[in-house]
Amino acid sequence: MILLASASPRRAEILERHGVEFFVSPADIDESVNPLENAPDYVLRLAKEKAESQRPELPSSGCELILAADTCVEIENQILGKPSNFEDFLSILEKLSGRTHQVHSGVALAKEGVKTELVLVSTRVHFRELSEREIRSYWESGEPQDKAGGYGIQGLAAEFVTGIEGSFSNVVGLPIRETMQLLNRWGVASTLDPRAR
Repeated sequence: MILLASASPRRAEILERHGVEFFVSPADIDESVNPLENAPDYVLRLAKEKAESQRPELPSSGCELILAADTCVEIENQILGKPSNFEDFLSILEKLSGRTHQVHSGVALAKEGVKTELVLVSTRVHFRELSEREIRSYWESGEPQDKAGGYGIQGLAAEFVTGIEGSFSNVVGLPIRETMQLLNRWGVASTLDPRAR
């Protein structure tokens, strides 16, 4: 059993699919971008802060390990977060339309008395040209509001994507191959691991 320092239903779903047992205890930290901080450093810092902020919760949770992650969308060295309103969303999708952007995830695994281990995964995503009508319809679907970069590749926005280079699950919110490699090193088995049978 691990403590998942995230309220993301997408991360929980990915872990469940791979047979990882976890207890959810979302971290509440300041997610502001530091001056001159690039996107990879940003997601690694937030993942580390989320994981380490939950160390006091370990005794009551019955867990020994804390898993945390943070994901952001980057285009032209600009970090795109979750849209705050329609105007913000429209600006984000117009930036992504017809272009290639990167999705970065930082993953952190922490334990009491042990240095936090970090992993960075980046994926390139190619979007086709989007019309304002399509962007507006997507907003009205209700899907983009809680997602970094204003879209969910596993949902309706799959229609916008012409290709990806790298991890699909990373774009969803948790790079599962790299996360499972990290968990395996710390003794956590997945559904496909012989130790779980």
